[in-house]
Order: sequence, then C-alpha cells, then structure tokens
Amino acid sequence: MGSSVIELNGHSLKLEDIISVAREGRKVALDRSAVAFVERGSGMVRTWAKESRVIYGVTTGFGDLSSQFIPPEQSEQLQANLMTSHASGVGDPFPEEIVRAIILLRVNSLIRGFSGISLQTLSRLVDFLNIGIHPVIPCKGSVGASGDLCPLSHLGIALLGLGEVFYRGKRMDTSEALRAAGLEPIVLGPKEGLAMNNGTAGMTGVASIALWEALALVKMADISGAMSLEALHGVPFAFDPRTHDLRPHQGQIMVARNVRALTKNSEIMEKYGNERVQDAYSLRCIPQVHGASRDALQYVQDVIQIEINSVTDNPLIFPSEGEAISGGNFHGQPVALAMDFFGIAMAEIGDIAERRAARLVDGKLSGLPPFLVEHSGINSGFMIPQYVAAALVSENKVLAHPSSVDSIPTSANQEDHVSMGMYSARKGLEILDNVRRVLAIEILLAAQGLDFSKPLFPGVGTRAAYEKLREEVPYLEKDGILYPLIDTIINRMKDRSILKAVEEVTGELE
Repeated sequence: MGSSVIELNGHSLKLEDIISVAREGRKVALDRSAVAFVERGSGMVRTWAKESRVIYGVTTGFGDLSSQFIPPEQSEQLQANLMTSHASGVGDPFPEEIVRAIILLRVNSLIRGFSGISLQTLSRLVDFLNIGIHPVIPCKGSVGASGDLCPLSHLGIALLGLGEVFYRGKRMDTSEALRAAGLEPIVLGPKEGLAMNNGTAGMTGVASIALWEALALVKMADISGAMSLEALHGVPFAFDPRTHDLRPHQGQIMVARNVRALTKNSEIMEKYGNERVQDAYSLRCIPQVHGASRDALQYVQDVIQIEINSVTDNPLIFPSEGEAISGGNFHGQPVALAMDFFGIAMAEIGDIAERRAARLVDGKLSGLPPFLVEHSGINSGFMIPQYVAAALVSENKVLAHPSSVDSIPTSANQEDHVSMGMYSARKGLEILDNVRRVLAIEILLAAQGLDFSKPLFPGVGTRAAYEKLREEVPYLEKDGILYPLIDTIINRMKDRSILKAVEEVTGELE
C-alpha cells in the first residue's frame, strides 16, 4: 500500500489508503493547496459570529434549541458544551484501527473548507493520527443523523484535553497523553464543535474496515467452496463459461472463473466428475450465490467510495458566495442502506457455506465416512463443527435484518427521521466475523474430505489451500479438541496466508 505520506485533499482518498493509515500507521498530511480553502471558510465563520449573523450552530443552539440565539461572546462555550454534552456514548470502545479510520475520514471531509473548521483544529487531528493518540470512542450511541453525533463528540472532547485516549498501548486521561506528547488542549472557535461531530465519519469508518475484509473473504468463500466441490466429487459442468455468458452478471462470471482456476488439473474431478448429471444447489449454484453477493459488495464499495470523499456537515459554508446553507448531508441513509445490503450479502455467503459443510459430514449424501472420520461411533468426528456453523448462520439471520427500516425520532421531533447507519455498519462487522468462522469450519471439513480421495490430487488452487492448511492443521484419525484448529484457520484467513498461497499458483483471483 506504500509507506509515503498521504496528502489529504478531500477528493482522492481511497479504501486502501484508509486501511494503510488505520492498520499500518501510515502518516498523513494536509494538502497545501487545500489549506487556503480551510482558512477562508474558517475566517468567514468567525466574521459572521462577530457580526451576530444568525447561523445554525454558530449563533444558535442545536437541534430543537435552534431557535435560541447565542451571543458571540459565548461562542467558544457553545462549542465546548456541544462536545461535552454529546459525548454520551456507551459500550465497548471501538478498536484503534476503527478510531484511526474515523479520524482520517473526518479530516478528509473537513479539509474541503466547507465546514468552518480552523487549520489549528484540523492540524491537531492530523497530530493524533501521526503521533498515535486514539480517543476512546464507545461503539454505541449513534442513530446515524445528524451524522454520528455521539461517537464523534468523543473525538471532539479529546481536542479539548478531556475524556480518555489510548496512547502508547495504555488507556489514560487525555490530558496526560497530551502532556506526554508535548501538546496543549485547543479552544474551539465558532462552529468548530459542530464541524467535528456533525458528519458520517463514524459509520463510514466502520464500513470501510468491514468492506476491506469482505473483499478478501469472498475470495476465501470461492476457495472453500471449490474445496468442498472436490471433496464431494462434484460435477464441473456447472462452471462452464457458456452457461454464465448467458446470464452476464459480473459477480457470477467472476466466481465461475475463480472456481475453474482453483480446480484446474484436478485429478479428482477427472476421475469422478462424470458420476452425476448435476449436484445439489449449494455446489452447483456457487457462482450464482457467491456472485450475487459480490455484485452487492460492488454497490457497497461504490457508495462508500463516494462517502469517503464527501462533505457531510451542516450547515455548509460557501465562502465564494458568502453563504451558509442548512441541509441534510449528515444523514447516513446512503451508508445505512449500503451496509444493510452488505450484511444480507455476507450472510448469504455463510448460509450456503454451512449447507456445504452439512453435506460434507452427512455420509448418506457425501459418500464419505460419516462425519468425516474412519471409525465413527466411538468417534464423533466433525459432527459438532457443523452445529457451530448452523448456530453462526442462524445468528446472522437475525443480524441481517435491516436496521435502516427502523427510525426513531430524536431531539423533540426536530430530528424526526434517522438512518441507524452506525448500527448497519457495526452489525455488518459482526456478520463478517461469523461468516469467517463458518468458512473456517467448511475449510476444516473440506480438507478432511479431500484426504479420502488420496492419492488423487485436487486442482492447483485447492491443492495449494489444502497444503497450506496442513502445515498447521493435521488430518484427524480420531477425535480430538477441534476449536484450536478452527481458530488457526480463522487466523490464517485474517492474515491472508491461505489466499496468498493460492494466488501464487492461480494468479490473482477475481
């Protein structure tokens, strides 16, 4: 992803940039050409405040209190009060990678100069990223409009030297971390508090991490599906490109190509591929099901890419026209709908994988030893991992219920429709974790199934996955404790070592 400094201008940030900053600690800087826009917008807001011009959040209260005028001499107190009163989140803190993504996205939005933020405040957020000061942001409390008010306020109070942060591996008072880093708390000027907390950086930060993981996980789903296909002596005809060209959904075509690449030169398919006319849907329809989820992810990626480089504040400042316009760019509905779709799409990947896992352990359907163990009865084999997969996909069915279809009024009905976009993103991460676990179970079972076809080799890609797995996960002749094996596969999926081993022989999967 590169080690050079990323210059933020509000226009060109990409998903992979977010990951490099969030996970790898890549440094960021403000694009010099954008700084003038920031200073012009900030200067205009300060002028309006001195003139007592009526502008929401500058010389008025917030939400249902917007009709109350706030005199200029109380401007700094107004912004500080906004941060402290809105920092009311509950629940576990977000992991540091998500906090870093949130900070990055807020900076990238504010650098456009339409929010009235000062260069000093914006630079301090950059300091937080580059020094590694990560505010403690509770994961619960956002309704997704006006943006992520609550979580972003926890970021805002850190600028004031309040609240808590993670710094150098420890959770501590923000004031202590600032002293250790040689930084002073800042004083927020007119509108700066509102610029900090009125936007979608929270939900978009969570969504970005989830999306990045999902793009790799769907490749792993093709690998696990191909392993099951071969372990079950599946029929290759369903992956013939002529079939998929007649229904040219891109995801479907890509998955079929992946399966063909993974099973290329399979001795197992060469011997057994003509035994049946067709397979059960969980094998035969891998391209159609996995492919539809991939197409859904493409939609999600398109939405998130737009949101990454959007201005989601209110009101927006237009210095060239000398205007402040109140609007609704803070509303998280685009992200909420996309991430609800994300959850449904990923849950389906888990659903079909669990069905393949169930087929692998059912000796009547698979033609393999019951529960994939040679001496069943005294040994239960891989009976219970399928139970676990069933539990996980059932959990996902509840989590996949769209949160965006529910809205609850807030702020005395002034903010009477909200997106619930943060929860759409958060539960998307939960679904993703469950799907990874289901795929790990499928891979565990499919590898055991492939052993029963020896000395025949599977295809080049499935063989690479199998051999990488067998470096740490052995063939089981009798019962043993299985959870460490599942955890090992999960970890190898997270570090992408299985995927890398496969792509070394197949080329990059689509």
